[in-house]
Amino acid sequence: MRKVWVVSGIGIGLCLSFVALLVVGTFSAAAGLAGGAGGGRAVGLAKGAVPALYQPLVQKWGNLCPAINPALLAAQLYQESGWNPRAQSPADARGIAQFIPGTWASHGVDGDRDGDRDIWDPADAIPSAATYDCELAGYVKKVPGDQTKNMLAAYNAGAYAVIKYGGVPPYRETQNYVKIITSLEESFARPVGRVEPSRQAAGAIYFAQKKLGTKYLWGGNGTPEQGGRFDCSGLTQAAYRTVDIELPRVANDQYNAGPHPSRDELLPGDLVFFSDDLTNSRAIRHVGLYVGGGYMINAPYTGAVIRFDKIDTPDYFGATRVTEDGAEALPTNLPEDRGGA
Repeated sequence: MRKVWVVSGIGIGLCLSFVALLVVGTFSAAAGLAGGAGGGRAVGLAKGAVPALYQPLVQKWGNLCPAINPALLAAQLYQESGWNPRAQSPADARGIAQFIPGTWASHGVDGDRDGDRDIWDPADAIPSAATYDCELAGYVKKVPGDQTKNMLAAYNAGAYAVIKYGGVPPYRETQNYVKIITSLEESFARPVGRVEPSRQAAGAIYFAQKKLGTKYLWGGNGTPEQGGRFDCSGLTQAAYRTVDIELPRVANDQYNAGPHPSRDELLPGDLVFFSDDLTNSRAIRHVGLYVGGGYMINAPYTGAVIRFDKIDTPDYFGATRVTEDGAEALPTNLPEDRGGA
């Protein structure tokens, strides 16, 4: 839900012309940047991607061995629990790192050196997750191929399977797990170069601009029963669904659907996010679809209509350039409900 300090939307007729030009320019912008798009190994965490309470732990322990980095460790923790330190699965996996008691008994460490190993305490569980990763990496260090992918495969299928097959084993579940974590890693990493433009952006904008003037509805998904109305994340979810990308339902999960361009590198189609806590992506409460020129299309709040608003407000959190792999990697069955915007 958008706070009341956002500026009023500009006239619908003018906006339609405005966004038409922006949509046409989306592919031009993409073509101009694609040749210079770059990347590299994660060297840090994206702004607010890890809750501030856990960021020092993830930053420290994510550098424990060469097979992991802070963004990869963050991706695993998010995939396991969504940063919920009280999460408990039907299989009795516990805490922020989702250790089962038997594994914890063998691999849990006293990360904060307070004299105990508490499966529920992130100060123990996060160091234990990193330590376990590095132990697995040690088991498969002589296996050919990417050491990080081999470590992730060992986490999912066991070190023996990785050794037997000389790399990631031909198990669909294991291959999918490796893809999921390495895709999520991009969402938690601070980019070290320009983020590659999205090829689906124009289609998402085209959908959203057709909804301009539609009344806001909290929890709205645009169904006929709801009169075709949306809330903020319902609109962005529906917009990307038209280009065959399925986003999560709530804004704070949509933030993890791809890498994070800086404010001066925004392109039409990027999701832009807003929060009262600029250190924690889990506190995000509003999302819009950037269209260029400092404006977004968004469903602001009850009583308003889908409209254009400026993004340069005190609660601007950051942006995500949605990717198909990033969206597919997001967890759909985390233990317990984590809420969201």
